[in-house]
Order: sequence, then C-alpha cells, then structure tokens
Amino acid sequence: MDKRIIIAIVGAMGVILAGIAVLGWIALSGPRVPVYESDTFTEADSDFDGPAIDSGARIELEKLRQQVEAMSERIEGLERDISELRSRPMPSTPPPAGQQQEGSAAFPRDGPNKIIDSYPQVVLIAARRTLNQGVRIATPSYLASIFGKPREDLTQDCRSMTNQRLKDKLVTEEVGPIRVTMLRPAIDSLRNVFAKIEATDPDLYARINTAGSLCVRLIRGSSSSISTHAFGLSLDLNIDGKLDTLGDGRTQLGLTILADFFRNEGWYWGAGFGREDSMHFEASRDLVERWIEEGKL
Repeated sequence: MDKRIIIAIVGAMGVILAGIAVLGWIALSGPRVPVYESDTFTEADSDFDGPAIDSGARIELEKLRQQVEAMSERIEGLERDISELRSRPMPSTPPPAGQQQEGSAAFPRDGPNKIIDSYPQVVLIAARRTLNQGVRIATPSYLASIFGKPREDLTQDCRSMTNQRLKDKLVTEEVGPIRVTMLRPAIDSLRNVFAKIEATDPDLYARINTAGSLCVRLIRGSSSSISTHAFGLSLDLNIDGKLDTLGDGRTQLGLTILADFFRNEGWYWGAGFGREDSMHFEASRDLVERWIEEGKL
C-alpha cells in the first residue's frame, strides 16, 4: 500500500465534496419553482417565498454522500494496511544472495506472487528519454578514445577481441541466472545487481534470460560505428527467453523492474536510446571512470 493511493482517494473525495456543494447551492438557491398540488396553478402558489427544492439535485446529493462514506471506509482500511507494513522490520541492506529465506522478516511473502505471469507481458515505456537521468552514457567513441578499438578490423560479425588491455580483463562466468563474457569489473558489478534482485524478487530473478553479452563487431548497418557490446561492458536481457522488438517504444514488464536495480548500480538502460533497445544494459561512463581510477581497467 502507498500513501499515494490515499492521496488519490482524498483527491477524489474533494471532487465529490465540491459536487455536493454545487448541487446544494443549486438546490437551495436556484430559481423558485412553484409547488403544484394539482394541474391548476393557484394564487397561493404565486406567493411562495421559500427556496425551491429540486428533487433531482437531492437525489444526486444523496448518491455523492454515499460515495464519500464508502471512500472514507476505504481510506481507513488503507491506513491500517500501511501501519501494518511499517511495523514489519526491514534491513538497511539486502542479505547476501542465497541466504534470504522465504517468509523471513526482511522480505515477507504475503502469499502467491499475483503478477508472476505478467513479467513477460509487453507494455509501453513511459517517458523513456528521461529514464537514465543522472547516469552518463559511455559511448563507443568515448570507450575507443580511452582503450582503443577492441580490434582493428571490425565487421558486422562477432569476432574475437585483440585489444590486449581489454582482453586481459575478459572473463566468462555464471553470474546470477545467466552465463556471460564481459570485463571483470562489469561482471562483479553485475553480480551485485543480480544478488539484490534475487533477494527482493526471486520469482522475477528465476525468469531472467540473456540474448548475449560480448560481441566484437560494428553496429548493425554501420560501416564505422562500434557496438558497445564489442568492449565487454554491456549485455542484453529478457524475460523467459522472449526477445524484445527493437525500436517500438515497448518492453517487457519484468525489464522495467530490472532497470531500477541496474540504474541504482550505475548502469545505463538502452530503453532511453534514440532507437529504443530495452533489452540492452551497459556500464555507465561514471562506472568506467571509477574502475579506471581504481586500477580495475
């Protein structure tokens, strides 16, 4: 439960109360309407000085009052739920991967995961050009200026890396639920990301799949631009092995959840590219600069 839900309901109540006020004003101060006791309008009717009673408005007022009462009861229920959630102890940091047990106080399970079958569902990406705010991208031109090209004779096909500085840092390992070939500091960072995902949402973690990591080549359709996959600092992910459609502005629901974990670790999400590529996650320029400073690259 979230206070935003309560705020939304209170806002709706405000609208309803405003409607009650308007209808009340209409009912009490609208044009005077004579009371007909028969089909004949009498002289007594013309002397009527009291406010007109619009029965239609009275009915609407009653309906609105009932809605307010129902919303009040709903708010009380939400407040009780929030109080219960706040009373549950939460750790300052997630436990190491594999040590979190189902039903523990850290990440309590209230029952079956109700959205587990929605993780591969395709949804629109909201405000995707602002998703990576505060995270700088490590462009291929930037990486080449720092490390040199991954190999001199690049083509459209995946080939081996010949750049010795990068090649010496390449490793192939099982990282969380997938197997990847990437630079050592990128794999270590990726391991942290997956450990937090597993501790927080083991159902989603179990459905993570990969469409590849290292691929030393040019960007598809380009004769000069290097793919970021060529540097061993990026990988493609999906849910249940279902590949995303490139450039359609949509993605799997599960990837939108994963993106938060990656962004918190300092990774850049390809959903924010000019041509949306939401399967793509890459180490940011900030991470690369830090790893260089620490002597890891």
